[in-house]
Amino acid sequence: MVKTNKKTGVVKTAPKKKVSSATEKAPKKAGVVKAASKKKAAPAAKTAKKVSKRSAPIKTLKVKAVAKKKIASPSAGPVVKSQSDLIAEAAIHGILEKKGKNITCMNLQKVGNAVCDYFIICEAESTRQVAAIADSVDAEVKKATGENPYHTEGWENSLWVLLDYVNVVVHVFETETRHFYRLESLWADAEVKEYGVEYA
Repeated sequence: MVKTNKKTGVVKTAPKKKVSSATEKAPKKAGVVKAASKKKAAPAAKTAKKVSKRSAPIKTLKVKAVAKKKIASPSAGPVVKSQSDLIAEAAIHGILEKKGKNITCMNLQKVGNAVCDYFIICEAESTRQVAAIADSVDAEVKKATGENPYHTEGWENSLWVLLDYVNVVVHVFETETRHFYRLESLWADAEVKEYGVEYA
């Protein structure tokens, strides 16, 4: 575009406006321009996604160690005692309280055709002591288990007092009477434990 200065007569040409290459190349329709820009932007977006995937931190899997449960062995647990066991223990305690001698506890639970679970035999030096031991056994068993003897015998002369708790039978002998009857020999297969043993 040419401009003439009336005063000076100098002719000036106006500089041409710079058209951006994008505008020159771009078609006139707006819709086509938008489509073209999307197509050009698409590769860049894909590249950005690839970069983000590469640059993203790798997730580490945290594995929790599972503690193994300790299985208690049968021997580790408390021993459950039967009523017969409790009666036998209380009877032996009662005998020891009155200083009964040569206490033999015979476990007959593994013996076939046994009349009871426990056979307990002890001896005393006199008939008075026999009666005292029998009373002590009766009291201790009742205190420990609440049981009373099902049947008793021998209180008249106190040479041999029997206290029958059905599954536990207690025999309190005067020494000579015990040696005469030798009840231990009847159950040779029994498991035997001895307490307060004093042999002459």
